[in-house]
Amino acid sequence: MAIDLPEPIAHYFTADQQRDGKSLADCFTANGTVIDEGNTYAGREAIRQWMANASTQYAYTVQPLAIAQDDDRFTVTSRLEGNFPGSPVDLRYVFTLDAGQIAALTIAP
Repeated sequence: MAIDLPEPIAHYFTADQQRDGKSLADCFTANGTVIDEGNTYAGREAIRQWMANASTQYAYTVQPLAIAQDDDRFTVTSRLEGNFPGSPVDLRYVFTLDAGQIAALTIAP
């Protein structure tokens, strides 16, 4: 079942699937942040590097399963499968949008 994602979030998942760090980073505001595995990445260059490191370290796929909205925050529950310990796992991607871009993303179980 496909779910309807807001454009910047859909673009994020497409760029992730294509392992396109630049396109993924461009989904974010200039001062956007990502919090993943206890680390914070601030700004597009740090986000691009985070994506580049993740895509070389592991082979994985992400399948968005459900979405919930609370004002400008969207929680996307996704199934992450790959060659990493604990695979597969369902993760919550909590996006905060601002003016059509992602201002913040927190990824957590």
